[in-house]
Parts: sequence; structure tokens; C-alpha cells
Amino acid sequence: MDMSRLQGTKKTTVRWKIFLLLLLLVSINYIDRAALSVAMPAISQEFSLTPERQGLILSSFFWTYLFMQVPSGMLADRLKPRTLIAVATISWGAFQALGAACTGWFALMLTRMGLGIAEAPIYPVGGKLNALWLTQNEKTRGASLVDAGSALGSGVGAVVVASLMAWLGSWRAAFVVAGVGTILCGIWAWWYIRNTPREHPSINDAEIAYIEHAHAEEDAREPKVAAGGSLLKFFTFRSVWGMCASHTCTNLVFFGLMTWLPTYLFNVHGFDLKSLGGATFLIFFFGFVGEVVAGQLADRWKSSGASANRVYRSMMMIGAGAVGLSMLGVAYVRAPFAVVGLLCVALFFLRWCGGCNWATPAMLATRARTGALNGIMNFVGNIAGIFVPIFIGYIVQNTGSYFLALMFFVGVAVVQMLAVLSIDYQRKLPV
Repeated sequence: MDMSRLQGTKKTTVRWKIFLLLLLLVSINYIDRAALSVAMPAISQEFSLTPERQGLILSSFFWTYLFMQVPSGMLADRLKPRTLIAVATISWGAFQALGAACTGWFALMLTRMGLGIAEAPIYPVGGKLNALWLTQNEKTRGASLVDAGSALGSGVGAVVVASLMAWLGSWRAAFVVAGVGTILCGIWAWWYIRNTPREHPSINDAEIAYIEHAHAEEDAREPKVAAGGSLLKFFTFRSVWGMCASHTCTNLVFFGLMTWLPTYLFNVHGFDLKSLGGATFLIFFFGFVGEVVAGQLADRWKSSGASANRVYRSMMMIGAGAVGLSMLGVAYVRAPFAVVGLLCVALFFLRWCGGCNWATPAMLATRARTGALNGIMNFVGNIAGIFVPIFIGYIVQNTGSYFLALMFFVGVAVVQMLAVLSIDYQRKLPV
């Protein structure tokens, strides 16, 4: 396409509308996940659940979600992202609604495992669309928009589910409403998203040329990779280990807070259902803001000529350090207002790190392998989702306190600061 002919033509912004839709889908993804955490006090009373069994149910989602990550990444690379994301969204809405019919803890756990299977493709597909639709200096903003849905959905989910439970008088009705809403959004995703820029009916030639020109320049710098190479070759590179370790650290803290924060605020600081929903929303909304700010800052810093290593190592060290200090404060502060303030700071910088984590696969992998590397990173990182809810439940049941869990989060932040130093953000991997 002749770039000179299109100079002065205003580009459409279809690529950003797609990523705003992905933000919505990931937010809904986390609303559906958070629904169980917010409803857990009511469910635990109805089903007479111990803290350890609560942790088991909260963890069960991640058993299937984890093991579907690499297959989902491979599917994202080989199949059409549009189809995969629509089928996944409609399916997880169905499992969410099905949870309302459960009469015991085991059936509820099975629906959570089904939810894990259905939700698994969302991040690998988001990473694939990042590689197909965005330029090198837009990838962090795109990744941050997608992953910011994790914080926004967790916060909004607390308010939505708490409000629905109060309005309808039932956690079961809240699950049905959330599931039906998700199915409708899956239909919307099928209607709007396209696999490549040239397939979209609303994009103009200027935006297509802008994207394709940037991709051609990026492709010229990519290493030549033989087709059909083993994904295990990724693990011969130190950067991949560092990337997976950093993502795991972010997930340990985030999933620990996502699954146990409502119960912590309820039991330790005496929050009622109304104040619980408001505080949880505020805390996770700060995480959403932190991730969006980090994406803007990283891309602008890179565009100014700074090296990727300087940008991402600096941002990750600042973010992880702030998380560790904030969680240390939460362990010792007793005033509910101060605890909520510290948790807001912790989530702001935790999701700040999350956006940088999700931009990393697109920087390390070639476009043909971006979905697979996203799946690998999320597979390793979501081991945290299996481990941390059970671990915190064990600590609480055996110590009667959340102090050691908070100290664990501080230690995780320190490990993350060390992990990012091993990542070379400037080297494309020949895999």
C-alpha cells in the first residue's frame, strides 16, 4: 500500500476499539471469578464450609484454567482468534449461570472447573490480537488494557455481585444474571472482532497501512525461525524463566487478594456487605488505574528512544518495591481506613507490574509464536492460583491470623524484583 498517498488521511481507531472490547471481556471474566469470593461468606454458611474447604473451592477454578493455557495459546496461533474468543466467552457464561443450581460444595467445585476451561483462552487470544493489530510502540498499552480488566472486573464484580445479592436476596440469582450477561457479551465479541485489520469492515486504508508498515519493520528485525519447532525451546532462555517468575509473583499476590480480600475485610476489620463491596471496588479500581498508567508511561518512554531494558526493568523494580512496602504496612496497621488506603497503593503498583508482564511475550516472541508464549507464561503463572487460596486458608485455619499471609506477599515482591533483572526485553527469541 502506498504510504505517501495516505499521508494526511486521518486513521480510524478500530484497533483501540477492539482492545476496549477486550478490556470489557476480561473485566467480565474477573467479575465471574470474583462472584464466588464475594458470595463465599453466604455460601460457606449455607454449605457449612471450613476455611480449608473454602480455599479448595476457590482454588478449583485454577486447576483446569492452568492446564488449558498452553493448548489455548497454540489454538490462538493456529485458529482464528475471533472464533475462539466468542466460543470461550459464551461457554464461561453458561458455567457461571450453572453454578446457581448447585446444592453442595462438590457440584459448585465442578462448575468452577468448567469455568476454568472456558476462560482459559482469553489471555492467549488477547496476546495474539496484540501481535496482529498493534505496533511495537503500542503493545504495552494494548496489553495493559487487556490485563487491566482483571483489576476492574475484580472491583466491579464485588459491587455488582454484592448489589445483586442484596437486591435479589440470593447469591444464586446473582450468578444467573452474571452468566446471562456474559453470554450476551460473547455474541457482541463475535459481531465486532476480526482476526486481522484487512478483514474489518470499519477500518480505513490509513490505519491498515500504519499497522502493516510497522509490522513489516518489526518482521525485518525478527530472527528466522523454522516452522514446527518445539515450544520447550523457550525454556532454554533465561528471559523466559524470568518472565514466568515475574508473572507468578504478580499472580501470587493478586489471586491471594482476589480470593481472600472480602473475607479478610469481613472477619478482621468488621466490614458489612455494603461497605465490603465499596472497599473492594475502590481497592481494585486503583489496580485498574495503575495498569492503564503503566501502559501509557512505558510506551511513551520507549517512543522517546529509551531502551526496552531500561524502561521495563525500572518500572518493574519500582512497582514490586511499592507492593512489598504496602503489604508490610497492611500487616501492622489496624485502622480500617488506613488498611484500605494501603491496599489501594498495593493494587495500583501490582497491576502496574501486571501490564508490563503481559507486554513481555510480544517483545520476546515472533508474531507466529506470540500466542504460545502467552499461554506458557500464563500456565506457569497460574500455578499461583492453585496454590495461594489453599495456602492462605491453611495459614488462617492454623494460626487464626492473616499476618503470615501478608508477610508472604512481602517476600514475593522481593523475589519479583530479582526476577525481572534476568529478562532481556530487547532480544527476540529464535523459537
